[in-house]
Amino acid sequence: MRKILLTSAGFENPSIRDKFMELVGKDGKEIHALFITTAAVEVGAILVLPKCLEDLFSCGVLEENITVYDMHVAMPLQELAKYDVLYVCGGNTSYLFNRMCEVNFLSTLESYLEMGGVYLGVSAGSVAISGKYESGKKFLPNLLNVHCISGSPVGKINGMDPIDLTNNQAVLITEYGAEIIE
Repeated sequence: MRKILLTSAGFENPSIRDKFMELVGKDGKEIHALFITTAAVEVGAILVLPKCLEDLFSCGVLEENITVYDMHVAMPLQELAKYDVLYVCGGNTSYLFNRMCEVNFLSTLESYLEMGGVYLGVSAGSVAISGKYESGKKFLPNLLNVHCISGSPVGKINGMDPIDLTNNQAVLITEYGAEIIE
């Protein structure tokens, strides 16, 4: 059962936040989130981290229910399973993907998703699990471009064409397939 939401800019579009809450299926105060900051290795990305936290706060997630993880050590599945949501921030996609590979995160992520956990990617956090890297798991096999001026059409994703997301769009991946939402 996959519940993946890939965004350019988090919850700039309130309907994406609403879809996220539907995927989680809990009141915000009950949500436990793992806030993954690994990609934020440059100043610009670090400066956006408060906005990313605000996404979680806007859903009612309590500060004490958010754990920061930088992926410098592996996290076993039983630890990852304690979280309802993995919020993966933006920044340097290559750095994030390399860290994911080094700590075997992608395999653990696959098991986490099978258990019903939710993955929310923002920018690099979205691109890192798309078709960008040959050696990746490719939860979305298409090449994903984020922060685009004009986006791909809303609706079901068919084929392997690259996907362009604006800051108001997201890719929703569930057991029913993948679609672009707005």
